[in-house]
Amino acid sequence: MTAFFDSLTFVDAIGSFGALIVVAAYFATQMRMMNSDDLAFPMVNLIGSILIVFSLMQNFNLASMLIEGFWIIISVIGIIQYFRLRRVR
Repeated sequence: MTAFFDSLTFVDAIGSFGALIVVAAYFATQMRMMNSDDLAFPMVNLIGSILIVFSLMQNFNLASMLIEGFWIIISVIGIIQYFRLRRVR
């Protein structure tokens, strides 16, 4: 296990932290601790995905980049939708 942590780079740590953020947001939504209609949900997902993409720029993986690209697009749409609905109210 020590060898694993010794080989962990800064970029890997950033990507892993991003993955934890995305999973934590999903978990919080499932536990009803966060509402997916709130601004926090797409913002947290956007931040997590950007951190994962940062790590993917160093250690590229096409499948992961595709899913994170879509995750970013969906998060941005959610943020836009939040402000659009807020303006209507």
